[in-house]
Amino acid sequence: MLHERGSRVALTYRSDRRAADALAGELGAVADQLDLTDAEQCASYVNGVVERFGAIHTLVHAAGPLVRQVHLARVEPADFAVHLAAEAGAFFNLVHAALPALRASKGSVVAITTAATRRYPVRDGLSAGPKGAVEATARALAAEEGRFGVRVNCVGPGMLTDGMAADLMTSGDLDERALEATRRNIPLRTFGSAADVAEAACFLASDRAGFITGQKLDVDGGFGV
Repeated sequence: MLHERGSRVALTYRSDRRAADALAGELGAVADQLDLTDAEQCASYVNGVVERFGAIHTLVHAAGPLVRQVHLARVEPADFAVHLAAEAGAFFNLVHAALPALRASKGSVVAITTAATRRYPVRDGLSAGPKGAVEATARALAAEEGRFGVRVNCVGPGMLTDGMAADLMTSGDLDERALEATRRNIPLRTFGSAADVAEAACFLASDRAGFITGQKLDVDGGFGV
């Protein structure tokens, strides 16, 4: 969607090179392998993007591991630490490396998190906890970097028909009974799509959101009301 609206896009992947190359081919872009938990790799990648494009207009952080639906009592502390590193640590690594370029361009950051930090669905703590740390960090960055013209916002997806939710449906983590219960908790009585989330991200990245920072836009069909 960013590409369709005129942006030149640089994208990264962790392990699924085939999917990344297919998307890059579709966009006429380059997909680079990157481990976001490695701060040095992040810094090197950001420097390469600035050399390639001359500036960074918007950094969209939309990466994270597939998260199981499980009660927190069954999550080992070491596993929780891994998720913190893969979500909150990764977000900080990338944004920290990009701050000089974002200050120079008066650019913005959009972090894709979750609607579950506003209204918690049971068994989603392994996702909501680390993403809550991302949101707190995003607010802190918004408060500190606004003086340089840098905006930082979040988008909180609710239940979707694709992406990670589709994987959880396929694996059986979300069965039909759980899906029906979720629908009853959504005022619009339906699930969203990746396109709905992309619309919100594109808006926050655009000049139309030029006076919006430190905010979170939930795309959840009203789940959090």
